[in-house]
Amino acid sequence: MQAASQPDAVRAEQQGAVLHVTLNRPESRNAMSLAMVAQLRQVLQAAQARAGQPDAVRVVVLRGAGGHFCAGADLKDMAGARMRLMQRAPGDTTDAIAEVNAEFGALCVAYAQTPLAVVALLEGTVMGGGLGLACVADVAIASPSASFRLPETSLGVVPAQIAPFLVERLGYSQAKRLAVTGGRLDADAALRCGLVHQVVPADALVSALAQVLSDILACAPGALAATKALMTRAQWQAPQELVHEAAAIFSRSAQGAEGIEGMTSFIQKRKPQWALP
Repeated sequence: MQAASQPDAVRAEQQGAVLHVTLNRPESRNAMSLAMVAQLRQVLQAAQARAGQPDAVRVVVLRGAGGHFCAGADLKDMAGARMRLMQRAPGDTTDAIAEVNAEFGALCVAYAQTPLAVVALLEGTVMGGGLGLACVADVAIASPSASFRLPETSLGVVPAQIAPFLVERLGYSQAKRLAVTGGRLDADAALRCGLVHQVVPADALVSALAQVLSDILACAPGALAATKALMTRAQWQAPQELVHEAAAIFSRSAQGAEGIEGMTSFIQKRKPQWALP
């Protein structure tokens, strides 16, 4: 399945160890086209591939251009998929609509499972797939202008790829409530239910982001990646099942270069100097 050529659907700019990724279709409130999905995955893959290099990325910051984060899926792509489905040859079982939906799901999984830290800056419309992408971020910072909506059930469809990440972020009860009501949340309500971690005035977004980035970059990159992976496992396994595996992970980290540097710097009362993983 080929996405239409839109070379500027995503902008990426690296500043030190931070990669700023901007959804760049402001004319459609950054509706997520197949081109944008493909480019978001390519940007992440390229960032991950630089691990261990002098210009390695440690944090990905996601935001939208034009005052909106993302209005969800681009309905033009869905209409095209429906047309291909109607015109498929007899005996052809290819489901173009499912393929389009799965592309977005794979994007969410990629950002959820990346060893890099992911921060989302949320302004204006955060709808459907945009809400799902916000849920996979490790840290979500919203401005008061952010307006969250899960409209799928009110449109007669299912939030299929978003559902697992909604449950992960909000818990079963809140996720189900939003799904069955075609949920609408303002920024403060999103903060109360745990969808976002901070709400700050629009003119304080830059300083709030700077503080979060400073906190992340003070952590050891290898330990951060291993912690994210362990926490993902911990969602689906009972604590007693992870005791020995977690102990082995801890031992490796304590004996490794990061653990030695971290504990030595603590004793010496200085900032640690992390080597690239």
